[in-house]
Amino acid sequence: MNDNHQELNNEGLSVLSNFDENSPVFMMNYLQYKGCISETGKSGKETYKAYMEAAIPFFLQIQATIIFKGKPLATIIGDKEAQLWDEVLIVKYASKNEFFKLLQMKEYPSALRASALSNSKLIFCK
Repeated sequence: MNDNHQELNNEGLSVLSNFDENSPVFMMNYLQYKGCISETGKSGKETYKAYMEAAIPFFLQIQATIIFKGKPLATIIGDKEAQLWDEVLIVKYASKNEFFKLLQMKEYPSALRASALSNSKLIFCK
């Protein structure tokens, strides 16, 4: 199994680190769920829902808000043969510092997130 979708990209973190600290940060999560998780018998979608329920209290501790959650339906421009993944989630952080606070929270349920996904991309946007 390839877990590269969970590793932090140091080059991306560098871009974020150099971003204006007084501007909001948007993180686009592009998600592909696992079919079934053998350890629990639950689907990736069910597990990701449990992750979100566990993650919300952490978002409430910092200045982060989910501003969009939806299912990709069709490629309008781009590789029409590429399979669309399962979900897009956009989280707005008041600043890069709020995002970095989240990364440092030891109790954050990142393992639950990882167990739900066969692939993911976290893309920093402004």
